[in-house]
Amino acid sequence: MPDKTSIIQSAQRTIQLEAAAVAHLTNYLNEDFTRVVEQILSSNGRVVFTGIGKSANIANKLVATFNSTGTPALFMHAADAIHGDLGIVQHDDVVICISKSGNSPEIKALAPLVKSMGNTLVGMVGNLESFLAQQADLVINTTVEKEACPNNLAPTTSTTAQLAMGDAIAICLMEARGFTARDFAKYHPGGALGKKLYLTLGDLLQPLDHPRVSEKTPIKNVIIEISAKRRGATAVVENDELVGVITDGDIRRMLENNLDLGTTVASDIMNPNPKTLSADELAVDAFHVMESNSITQIVVLRDGRYAGIVHLHDILREGIF
Repeated sequence: MPDKTSIIQSAQRTIQLEAAAVAHLTNYLNEDFTRVVEQILSSNGRVVFTGIGKSANIANKLVATFNSTGTPALFMHAADAIHGDLGIVQHDDVVICISKSGNSPEIKALAPLVKSMGNTLVGMVGNLESFLAQQADLVINTTVEKEACPNNLAPTTSTTAQLAMGDAIAICLMEARGFTARDFAKYHPGGALGKKLYLTLGDLLQPLDHPRVSEKTPIKNVIIEISAKRRGATAVVENDELVGVITDGDIRRMLENNLDLGTTVASDIMNPNPKTLSADELAVDAFHVMESNSITQIVVLRDGRYAGIVHLHDILREGIF
């Protein structure tokens, strides 16, 4: 059983080797790389990723990345392709074949078939003298000096390089298309990530929970309104215009100052300059506004008019933090 120190040292060597290999990839960003990005941008088809073994696993991951960032992509296993699945490839598709050696039997059989169909064949390969590199129309170089595996056998550094280079292509495409966070949200509607990207304050407003009083509302009625609507605050509204806000904190301070409950009205204790946000603002951004201002409610406006109050708990309840 190795001791803790040797375990940590082994892990450090692996990470350092892979990090160095990824950093070295910047030396391989050449004209072929830019042409791959340009070819995909100008294509009316999809990106078909293919590979064998561990490279196939990387191809699958890149398919997911491309699809989620605005570039339609699909996976075709190299072995299955030469046994009927080649029909997946359509006329305008760009085919990216991932292989460390570039000489696997399946790759040697597949590459000429893709070429004969007239599709652009991109070889993402770690051996520039290989069959794949010679057959490909464009070559993405993912050569690594050695694997992190102590026997220099198990695909480790090489697959990390493939993944990083594929991600680099995806991000170039994403930026070239002006793909925004809003676009990203369309492909990630579920879970916490999706909610962060599309959930707005307007979505959180409850139809009946819009606490409001007038400037002359007696404090007793203000307290009743805050308690009934359970937002910890109420807006002060005159002629449909927001003129202030009263929080439960304002009520406590009023009691500490011994103000006459019989004569005090809303305008006496309201904050005339409350923090407000538009109903179109993302809930995640509202959370950060509340956090930076040490407040637990935000007044929401729609077209400049009072629309309601969102409490910090309303955002937390959505599970986006």
